[in-house]
Amino acid sequence: MSGPARLSRRRFLLFLGAAGLASWLALRRQPPPRTDAMLQAAWEGLERERVWDAHVHILGSGRDGTGCWINPRALRAAHLGAWLRREAIARALDLPPDADRAYFDRLLAWQRSANPAGRALAMAFDLWVDPDGSERWDRSAFYVPNDYVLQLARSHAEIEACVSVHPYRRDAVERLERAVEAGARAVKWLPAAMGIDPASPRCDAFYAALARLGVPLIAHAGSEYAVPSAGPHEWGNPLRLRRALDAGVRVVVAHCASDGRARDWEAGGKPVAAFDLFLRMLRQEGYRGRLYGDLSAITAVNRAGRPLRTLLRARELHPFLVHGSDFPVPALPWVCSTFLLYVRGYLGWQAHRACAPLRRENPLLYDLAVKRQLRAGKGQGAGLSREVFESARLFAPREEPVA
Repeated sequence: MSGPARLSRRRFLLFLGAAGLASWLALRRQPPPRTDAMLQAAWEGLERERVWDAHVHILGSGRDGTGCWINPRALRAAHLGAWLRREAIARALDLPPDADRAYFDRLLAWQRSANPAGRALAMAFDLWVDPDGSERWDRSAFYVPNDYVLQLARSHAEIEACVSVHPYRRDAVERLERAVEAGARAVKWLPAAMGIDPASPRCDAFYAALARLGVPLIAHAGSEYAVPSAGPHEWGNPLRLRRALDAGVRVVVAHCASDGRARDWEAGGKPVAAFDLFLRMLRQEGYRGRLYGDLSAITAVNRAGRPLRTLLRARELHPFLVHGSDFPVPALPWVCSTFLLYVRGYLGWQAHRACAPLRRENPLLYDLAVKRQLRAGKGQGAGLSREVFESARLFAPREEPVA
């Protein structure tokens, strides 16, 4: 390339750089958006009492008499990953790492501030159980008792209970029936961390009970990073949930299986995106009204790619998507970033600036406001439909009609 051509190209690149800097400075000089206006937009058109946060974690160490338990590995800095996760959550919430009651009190205060008319579906977490029905505390990551979660729901109108019952327990059906009688609205599984193969015949009696009682199963699918897992990754394959669906169970796939890969045994056995397997099932006519996906952590840095863009654009699937925050995840700024959502075209600049300060004020309200502002790309149309957020249609008490 000749000297004048190189100079011309250099000037052109400098011009582009200067123009980009000028645009960024112009955006920065815009007056800060009004947070109250953003919140008004977040609630526009929603019936607040129908807005349930369908994915909220209850955590604790048991030192407040809650019955919660954490594997000692997570309490030692020698096990760096588990220790860092625990410390990061405590710091983000500005709490001591072993304050069970303080953790719940903070959650309750934020739920009351965000939407006192709605509900937060608080999740228990069962132990690893071997196929012979034996509890394995050594293979379990942590434990949140059903009794604790049910007591929180009985004591606070803003909380609903999502229990966790391992299907390999000898008394699994009896535990489920007692929990539902006590007010449980759903059951939560994280298969690879709890030792559950959802495709195993050992689950059949439990599936029959779930279908009979009309209780949804919320099952994690895809990769899992937050909870150490002793079981095979393949147990998180969405296809393994077909057994529950075919038994008549309403299944909610946590995070829409939006991260990781799984073996597609229905088409040659090669590993594919777990999200694609979930989409195949969600679009299957026979599963309409039975299979759902929750949007918990869908805006996290590891998930806000093709899955989020696909779900935003596929409006015909919105009746089968359910709002969930994955609390405490929205409180972690290195996991959920409004600036990244702006860069990727999901949020406008003003929406980013208005939503970002809400994280410290109220992570639950932050999560809702961000998701109400999501768009499929710059210049694209509307984002998530109203019915996504009015998730009481799926988890409401049985005496209420389920739309």
